[in-house]
Amino acid sequence: MAKSLSNNPFQSFWWAGYECTDQLNCFGNRVDLLSKTGHLQLIESDYQQLSPFSIRTVREGIRWSQVEKKAYQYDWSMVEQMLTVGKRQGIQQVWDLCHFGYPDDLTPLHPMFARRFAALCRAFVRFYRDRYPDDVLIVTPINEVSFIAWLGGDVKGTSPYCVRQGWEVKLGLMRAYIEGVAAMREIDPTIRILTTEPLVQIVPPVNATERQIIDAAIADENQFQSVDMLAGKIAPELGGSPNYLDILGFNYYYNNQWINKTSIFLGWNDRVPDPRWVPLRRLLMKAWHRYKKPIALTETSHPGIDRPVWADMIGRECRAVLEADVPLWGACIYPIIDRPDWDHLDRWHHSGLWDADLSMNPPGRVLNERYAQALLKAQTVVTDSLVKLPIIG
Repeated sequence: MAKSLSNNPFQSFWWAGYECTDQLNCFGNRVDLLSKTGHLQLIESDYQQLSPFSIRTVREGIRWSQVEKKAYQYDWSMVEQMLTVGKRQGIQQVWDLCHFGYPDDLTPLHPMFARRFAALCRAFVRFYRDRYPDDVLIVTPINEVSFIAWLGGDVKGTSPYCVRQGWEVKLGLMRAYIEGVAAMREIDPTIRILTTEPLVQIVPPVNATERQIIDAAIADENQFQSVDMLAGKIAPELGGSPNYLDILGFNYYYNNQWINKTSIFLGWNDRVPDPRWVPLRRLLMKAWHRYKKPIALTETSHPGIDRPVWADMIGRECRAVLEADVPLWGACIYPIIDRPDWDHLDRWHHSGLWDADLSMNPPGRVLNERYAQALLKAQTVVTDSLVKLPIIG
């Protein structure tokens, strides 16, 4: 059987991701990028514009800070509006329950954080199943635990604004994650869990000492800590289990390979490649071999003029993974609509398939034609690969 096609629950291989962070930024200000990008206001047309790209699956977020403004009291009205549009247009929505952001009275270090999150998870499943009892429901409990634990626990970039507390923040997030999965599965064992962790390559400097080589190897290995916690391999007291590993998503950007303990990134498109740089296909295959679970590229994009070149590369790398008979179930263009910086909201990244026309409120959509053509070409490359794969059983 072709692993890449068997039992895939997603409606399309290519997905669109809508930036849905509602975190507190480095200045302590709440950001709400679903509103700032205009997606909440323009969701109907945003979904319609996906049709030429044959995208039928999207990543969305509920925005925990907006849904639960008072403890254990939930307002699902906006989520319901989004669901209604998705159903009307035949768009499959994959839901982040906590992208980046928590209610005002919570942080991952709060003693009630896991209990509150598990209660949110139960409430969401009941809300969803009351309306759509027979759907395939795919949920990401908490997005990018590894990254947000570093951002909030080590460099004071978001709540709880700590330094040297990344491990404790990661434990707090994964305790909530695991309790949330258990809570959802108690209500509905059919729910699919999609993890979304950064996929990185951390290398030692040139002419490294033995200590530097070991330190880089440890740092690189640590990218898998969150998933290992979910599986119960690390910190088993949190209650993780191999049964909680379902679909493993990995997020990959141009700056996901760097020299340990520096801010020096390895160039992904250098004329003479750095010998330490590793193609995406190898990183994805490494992750798959580690867990032997279906994988997905849950976020990928590039800012600025290199967007088309990045799309070409992503198409080639996905094709190579599929042709190796690795179960790669999807690739998500994230963000599909351009987004501003979290900390400086007047700075837009120019990373979407659609740029933002800021002369309008909400921002208008301006298709980046070169990026669009490159994406269509990448889709053809992947489709050709999928067609060649045998389907048995």
